[in-house]
Amino acid sequence: MKYSKIIGTGSYLPEKTLSNYDFEKFVDTTNEWIVTRTGIHSRHVAGKDETPVSMAEVAAKKALEAAGLNATDIDLIVISTATPEKFFPSTACLLQERLQTKSCIAFDVNAACSGFLYGITIADNFIRSGSIKNALVISSEVMTSLVDWKDRNTCVLFGDGAGAVVLQASDEPGIIASKLHANGRQKDTLYFDTDLFYQNKETTEPRKFQMKGRELFKFAVEAMADVAKEVLEDANMEISAVDWIIPHQANNRIIEALTKRLRFPAEQVINTIAEQANTSSASIPLALDHAIRDNVIKSGQIVLMDAFGAGLAWGGVLIKI
Repeated sequence: MKYSKIIGTGSYLPEKTLSNYDFEKFVDTTNEWIVTRTGIHSRHVAGKDETPVSMAEVAAKKALEAAGLNATDIDLIVISTATPEKFFPSTACLLQERLQTKSCIAFDVNAACSGFLYGITIADNFIRSGSIKNALVISSEVMTSLVDWKDRNTCVLFGDGAGAVVLQASDEPGIIASKLHANGRQKDTLYFDTDLFYQNKETTEPRKFQMKGRELFKFAVEAMADVAKEVLEDANMEISAVDWIIPHQANNRIIEALTKRLRFPAEQVINTIAEQANTSSASIPLALDHAIRDNVIKSGQIVLMDAFGAGLAWGGVLIKI
């Protein structure tokens, strides 16, 4: 039986940053208010020439270099993004042209902040089926392009960035188990409208994030804890066998509540939210790449990746590095 294994990671963060103190200059908020409620201190913001495609390209090339592969070795490109440069062609096709890959499979997925876990599960299934050997899975998000900079409740939450992994067919499990869920009945808990089919097209109000914070917090903690247990049960493993948890970086209080519910040591949780904020689906691959390159996560260790997002969609993936 074939399995898939991560053989390379890469990431990209824009050079420009905004600190909480920068927000104090143009919106009614304070550094203390932001840190207390979210754990965020600063975030990276894409420049005018940086796009989901350009950021994905940098992250992809780093992952390919780490994997020791060329772009022409790739059989599948899956890109997770909620902020595509174009509705079509897909971000994956635009990246394919930049990387000069062969005419491989290429498409986007949008599961909001859970998108990377959806993408890596899809690629894993392609490899397990025997139809491909090498896959490139990328999450690239320019969340600040959606931000209403006058809305203090949401504008401070988001940042931009891209993370990538290369998966390769293996005789031993790298992706040990995964579980994905969605519940469209909770669509109104978190959403962002487009202008295409907006009911009141006469309005001049800008589209902005609509979020029921308390409901989302409760759901996130419960769903992430439950799916973590599901994945571990599928793998016939206990939480004590896990070396690291990489949760979606949405809110530090969610991460703390999750680890308490799982009775997992806080010092074994990869947490990048302070300097990166919420980069949506890019948050987990960004954290994974940084932890591997900093030699925090080491070869042979077990990592549980856990996320939730608009949909509402959530999932967990258990991997061996």
